[in-house]
Formats: sequence, C-alpha cells, structure tokens
Amino acid sequence: MTPHDRRPQNGLSHVIGDTSSPLLNLTIPDLLTGTVADMPEHPAAVFRAQNIRWTYAQFSREIDRLAGGLLSLGIEKGDRVGIWSPNRAEWLLTQFATARIGAVLVCINPAYRLAELEFALNKVACKALITARSFKSSDYTGMLSNLASGAILPSERLPHLHHIIVMGPDIPAGMRSFDALCAKGDAACVNLDAITATLDPADVINIQFTSGTTGNPKGASLTHHNIVNNAHFVTQAMRFTPADRLCIPVPFYHCFGMVMGTLGCVTKGATIVVPGEGFDPRDTLKAVSEEACTALFGVPTMFVNELALPDFPDYDLSTLRTGVMAGAPCPIEVMKQVQSKMHMRDVTICYGMTETSPVSFQSNMDDPLEQRVASVGRIHPHVEVRIVDADGNTLPIGAQGELHTRGYSVMKGYWDEPEQTAACIDARGWMHTGDLGTLDANGYCAITGRLKDMILRGGENIYPREIEEFLYTHPDIAQAQVFGIPDAALGEIVCAWIVPRDRATPTPETIRQFCKDNIAHFKVPAHIVFKTNLPMTVTGKPQKFIMREQMIAELASAPTPAQS
Repeated sequence: MTPHDRRPQNGLSHVIGDTSSPLLNLTIPDLLTGTVADMPEHPAAVFRAQNIRWTYAQFSREIDRLAGGLLSLGIEKGDRVGIWSPNRAEWLLTQFATARIGAVLVCINPAYRLAELEFALNKVACKALITARSFKSSDYTGMLSNLASGAILPSERLPHLHHIIVMGPDIPAGMRSFDALCAKGDAACVNLDAITATLDPADVINIQFTSGTTGNPKGASLTHHNIVNNAHFVTQAMRFTPADRLCIPVPFYHCFGMVMGTLGCVTKGATIVVPGEGFDPRDTLKAVSEEACTALFGVPTMFVNELALPDFPDYDLSTLRTGVMAGAPCPIEVMKQVQSKMHMRDVTICYGMTETSPVSFQSNMDDPLEQRVASVGRIHPHVEVRIVDADGNTLPIGAQGELHTRGYSVMKGYWDEPEQTAACIDARGWMHTGDLGTLDANGYCAITGRLKDMILRGGENIYPREIEEFLYTHPDIAQAQVFGIPDAALGEIVCAWIVPRDRATPTPETIRQFCKDNIAHFKVPAHIVFKTNLPMTVTGKPQKFIMREQMIAELASAPTPAQS
C-alpha cells in the first residue's frame, strides 16, 4: 500500500488514511502564536452583528486580556470553564483564552434549559461560566439566578461554580462583567508564555457534551492534539490558504463550528466571518456577499433555506468556491443547486462524531457529484477505519456493518465515565461508532443506518433515552417511548408515545410545555400521542420500529386542515 492509497486491501472493509504528512505536535496557543507571527496584520475575525473586526495581532491581544482576567479569578490549568452563548466574539475569545492557560473549555448548548444546564455544570465541576444575558427565548442569567439562589456562589445546586461572567452591560447582582474581567487582565502583569510553555498537546482542553443511549449526556474529552490536527486536515482538504474567508453560521458549541470552523481557519491563517448570533439565511448570504467569502459551512437544511429566499438572486455569491455540508444526508438536488447557484463547485461532504474530533471521512473537491452525495468521502489522514460484523470480524468490501475507527482523532474518553468509555473504545483503541456503513473498492464510505437509536433532526443528534428519562420525571407519565419519523424539512422529527398513570389526564400541550421549560427546543417532541399500552417484545423490550411504522401510517391517514 502506498502512502497516498486510501483503498481497502485484500478485499476487506479496512482503510488507512494517508500518513505521508506528519501530524502537528502543537497546542492551540502554539498554533495561534505561529499564525500571528506569520501574518499579524491579516484579517482574523469578523463579527458582523457586533461590528467587530480583528487582525490576528489584535485577536491575540484580546485573547491575552481575557486569559489574564481568568487567572486573576484563580482559574488554573485543568479547571473547567463553561461557555453558554450563541456565536459571539466573546465565545471565540473564551475558546482561545482558556486554551492559553490550560483551562478546559466546556461547551454548553445555547438551547439548554434548567435541567440540562444544572447537569452539565455539575457533571464536569465547572469553576466558572461565561454566559450571554439571553438568546432567543432563553433568559440565561434568569435561569442561573434560579439555580444559584440569586447568584450566591457556590450554591446548593451548583456546588462547584464560583464565578458567573456575563457578556454586555447591566450585569445582574452576584455576577461579573466580561468586559471588566478583560480590563483586569489587561492591567495584570502575568507571564502567559511561561504558563503556555507548561502545556502538553495530549492535555484535555475541551469537553463536548454528547448524549448516549444510556441516558444523560456524556462529556467527550478532547485534547489539543485531537482538535488541532482535525481542524488542519479538514481545511487542508478544502485547500485553504490565508486568502480564504469562511462564513460560519453553524453554532460554535459544536465541533462543526469551533474545530472545523474557527480552529480550522487559524491553522491556515484564513479569516473567520460570523454572520450573526444564530442562523439566519438572509444574514448568511448577506455576509457571504458583502465580505467576499470563499467558503461556507452548513447542514443541508441551512442551504435549503438560503436557496429558498425570494431575493436569493440579489446576493453576489460569486466569490464562493468551497465549504462543508455535514450533519445530515445531502439530497442530490440540493447539492446540484449549491454547486450551480451558489458557485460552491468544490463543496465537500464530511462524516464524523464528537468523539472523533469530529471528522473521519471527507469527500474530495474533485469527486463526481453523484459520488459526493452517495457517500461521505474517503478516509482522513492518520485515521484508520474498518467495517465489522456483530462478532467484531472485518467484513468484505461492500458488506454492511458497524463502523469502527481509531487514530489520533479518538477522544481521551468520557469525562469521569470510565465504564462508558470502555464500552465504546476497546482495548485496541477502536472507537465503536454505533453507525452502520459500507466501504467500496475505492475507499468511499456510505453511512447506511445506526445501531444506536439516534434521531438526526436538522443536524442535531438527539438520543431518545435522554428524553425518555426526562419524561419519566413527570408525575402523570407511567411509560414513555421516544423515536424519530421522517420529515421533509428536518430529516427526522421527534415523536413520543406515552402511557399515562392511572386517573391522570395529561394533554399534549401540558407535556410539551413541561419539556419546553426544561430541555432544548429541538428535543421537544413534535408529536405526543397517548396510548393505553406500547408494543413490546416477549422480554419486555419496546419495539420502536412498530411504533414508527404506526405513527407514519397514522399521520398519513389523518385529515389535512382542508379536509377537516
């Protein structure tokens, strides 16, 4: 096998990525330092909604101000610092400032509600939380005051949290100002370089919460080495240079935004362009047009929404050439329009998971269109993948089985979850993804299904067990089963079948409101149906495939509004 050959050998579904180019042995601060030294006055980041434009030198100075401020609070190497915010400049600074001093960045989903926030902060013992005041319908500081008994820290419900740092003006009592913290760091005399010199690329630097079929979210622990290299290879596949300007409408809290996006730009000296706090199709196209972006990220539904804008022809997208579409299967017609109407001739498809930093497969820019939508591309450099049967035997080319992967990209483990870690990373280092797939003779991978019972809604991975366990906390619910059904717009949507307790009379509205108050909006079931019993096997296991089929049939036979 030659160093550049990514095809299976010996007729087996087993591929090894190119190893001719060495892995980067850098921490995140080392990486940024090199980019700043090479191009201090080159544009680093544009936050259009905040009217912020930084060169790489300015970006570096702002990072150091925040890093000094965090040190003044007693944040040390290894301490966990949460970030709960939409896509703002403060999020980006926090990503790099925590890495500067070796603190572990904990990504909190902006859609989280009380129960999820409390669990996440306590699970990894966050010492500090940097937060926006609010986003959309979420009153972040209000929820924190509720959890923290009026922000008196530490509190009974948040025993590890010592500092809440709030972006913007009008800081609530008991909380700290982000701007004031940066000013404090600016005035401090701290040798940040000496602290950075003590860091190791193998140190855990980021915790990403990913749900599992076993219930509550687990904290995937990623190292500098994991994410610096994955960011490097993703942007290398798109042939990024300092001339590239990447529009990032996907959320920072996901690997898609913060690894493939922001960190990927830093590996090449490219410019980060952020159209707004959350996704808006018009803001995104306006940013591409006015900032002359060369690349755009998104899940398929984002591209669909952009293409559907009535004033789509008014935007100048002629500077676009590449980008990434990931998070859900891409319909071929959408890909055709993205290439022709949006000028993204070299758009790539990616596959991966949070636990693998995230990308394992990516299509080539010159792959035929049909190949790009029928597969998720070929193996990334320094990554190894095999397709196995239920007994762990490597299958022949073309046979469907579970995808296992290993290499530099596999996480260090789930935070404080040794048993869960051992259940998915075996003794030989193989990460058992739970995804079903096939490999063809040229090394292209197709994802064909999931072993784990996951719902993929508009790019969000939703795990039914987590929602089911939450529903069981409602006093009127005796049984609950959650599953996904197909949806034209989002790929899949969430359904819940519920058996009420004796004499209880819940309604879909009361259950839905209970969910909205406590869990992220994308996890709230779109359909809530009450049943007297649920389909089960003789051993008592729920038969979700029957529920799914019946639900699809019921919806298909239901009268439309015009008929009723």
